[in-house]
Amino acid sequence: MARYDFASDNTAPAAPEAVAALIDANRGFTPGYGADAISARAADLIRAWLDADAEVRFVASGTAANALSLAALCRPFEAVLAHEHAHVLTDETGAPGFFGHGLGLIGLPGPSGRIDPASLESPLSAPDVSFRQSVAALSLTNATEYGTVYSNRQIEVLAAPVKARGYGVHLDGARLANAVAAGFDVRALRTAGIDILVVGGTKAGMPPTEAVVIFDRDLARRFDARLKQAGQLPSKGRFYAAPFIGMLEDGALLRHAAHANSMARRLAAACPFPVRHPVEANGVFVEMDDARLSALQAAGWFAYRFLDGTVRFMCSWATVEATVDELSEALRRIA
Repeated sequence: MARYDFASDNTAPAAPEAVAALIDANRGFTPGYGADAISARAADLIRAWLDADAEVRFVASGTAANALSLAALCRPFEAVLAHEHAHVLTDETGAPGFFGHGLGLIGLPGPSGRIDPASLESPLSAPDVSFRQSVAALSLTNATEYGTVYSNRQIEVLAAPVKARGYGVHLDGARLANAVAAGFDVRALRTAGIDILVVGGTKAGMPPTEAVVIFDRDLARRFDARLKQAGQLPSKGRFYAAPFIGMLEDGALLRHAAHANSMARRLAAACPFPVRHPVEANGVFVEMDDARLSALQAAGWFAYRFLDGTVRFMCSWATVEATVDELSEALRRIA
């Protein structure tokens, strides 16, 4: 039987703190559609974590969070800039365009998942013409798809020319906790030019839930109607919100993220294959040919071949040293 321990950080079970908060939320009767005290408490904790006065909503998936956020930043005849391997371009089945009623996506290059700032110049300076979707927003990802982490300064440098033109900036934080555990200052986001942020829950050790944080309150107008139309305003919304209470109240979110990051470093240090990208968060990307990947899978370990041809191993809050060492030994046997 194949083992999926390192296939993704979303294959792990939910953390006990998140589950306990869900159980606590399952008591008594509350208002629906996010108008309950549990959702309000979760939103307050997120605002405190970010040190920001922002609107907060909870949805079921990162795809929904990203797509609806980008739809709020763009009109249908406009486009979003993102790294060429960003999740919004490669793994969301056109959801941004679907919920944005046709908005476009433009991929930009950059090493290890980070956009090269020089690549912004051409699309931002392109003239508006009737036959092309002109740029209206930028989407960033932290930690990136390759497990690297933008510094706060790098985020500011990328956001500045976009904001200077009056355009919007979205941050996909599916693994934001891992970035923070690696040293990223999440409290600086409110002044970095970010208009709308997704705080990942699922990959951080929660049941399916993501938080949409709207820094630009003008974007919050009728956002609940946007969520309702998309099927992302559930009547029992407290069950999306509650896991954030359990993960934020005693610091479990960052504690678990730091553990996942440390397990990735342990795996990278023991890996007999070349590691292609810096190990800054909870992902390890190694160079491995098809024969050895097949041998690894035959030994019971499932791993993805990623977009750049590397083989990806993701560590989670539930990864333990013994399992890392077991995988490391399996890798040594096939190397």
